[in-house]
Amino acid sequence: MSASRKVLLVTHTRRLEALAAALETCQKLVAAGITPVMSAADHAELLTYANDLPAAHGSGPLPVEIQILDRDCELSELELAMVLGGDGTILKAAEVVREVEVPLMGINLGHVGFLAESERDGLAEAVERVVAKDYVVKERMTLDVRVFVDGSEVYRTWALNEATVEKSERERMLEVVVEVEEHPLSSFGCDGIVISTPTGSTAYAFSAGGPVVWPSVEALLMVPLSAHALFARPLVIKPDAMVAVEVLQRSAGHGVLWCDGRRTWELPPGARVEVVKSAKPVLLARLRNSTFTDRLVQKFSLPVAGWRGSDEVHKAE
Repeated sequence: MSASRKVLLVTHTRRLEALAAALETCQKLVAAGITPVMSAADHAELLTYANDLPAAHGSGPLPVEIQILDRDCELSELELAMVLGGDGTILKAAEVVREVEVPLMGINLGHVGFLAESERDGLAEAVERVVAKDYVVKERMTLDVRVFVDGSEVYRTWALNEATVEKSERERMLEVVVEVEEHPLSSFGCDGIVISTPTGSTAYAFSAGGPVVWPSVEALLMVPLSAHALFARPLVIKPDAMVAVEVLQRSAGHGVLWCDGRRTWELPPGARVEVVKSAKPVLLARLRNSTFTDRLVQKFSLPVAGWRGSDEVHKAE
C-alpha cells in the first residue's frame, strides 16, 4: 500500500472566513484520500471554530484524520502546503517549510494577495487540482541576511520579500552608509533602506517608490526610505553582488532590521547588515500559466480598456 499523501494547511486563525475555508479544505482533502496536516495551534483554533458551529450550519465536523505537524507528521513527508489567507499568511508558511522543498499554494483571503495563486471562490478548483497533482512549481529567489557588531556575526536570517534597515525612533533619522560589491556607494540620513527580491518589488519596496521587477529576473533591489541625499535613487543590482548597510557611529539612535516584517533584530551604531542572494529558493505552486503582466493587471486593477493586441494575439484566440 502506498503511503498517504499529506498536505499542510496554514491558515489565518483570527479570521472566521479563513477558518471556514480551512474546514472546507480539510473535508475535501479527506474525501479525496489525502491527509490534512496542521500545526497544533492552528488545529486547536479550527477545532474550536468547528465545535462552535450550529448543527444547522451544514459544514460538518472537523475530520479526525487531520495530523499534527511535528507530532504525527514530519516536514519531509509533506507534498504541498495550502495557505489560506493573505500574503502575510504565506510568509508565515514559508517560515515553516523553509528547510524542506515543499511548494506553497496560496488561496487569497486578504486584500491584494500578490503571492496567492487563487481567490476564495476558486478554493474548490484549487483542491481538485491538488488532488490531481495538476499544478506547476516555480522558484522564487530569497535573501540570506547577516548582522555583524564589532566584526562578529550576531544574527543570521533570511527573507522572501525584503530585508529592511529602519530607524527605531520616529523623531530621529538613521545615518547609514551603503555598500555594493564591497565598495562604499553613499552615506546619508534616512528613515531606512529596503533591500528586496523581485518578489518583494510589489511589497514594501513598491510602497517606497521602487521599480516593479518581473519574478523571473534575478536581481537585488535597494530602495532608500525618505533619504536626505542628492543620490538616493532606487537601484537594481546584479544577483551575485553583496549589498551591505552600516549604521554609522554618528547616528543619533539605533536601527532595527526587519525581514519580511516577521523577524527582527536591533542594530546599534556601528552595526553592519550584509545581504546576498540565498542558494535556497522558496517554491510556489501555480495553477495557471498566466504572465506576470496579467497578475499586475488583476491585482492592481490596471485600466486596459481599448487594447486590441497584435494580429498574432487575435489568431491565437
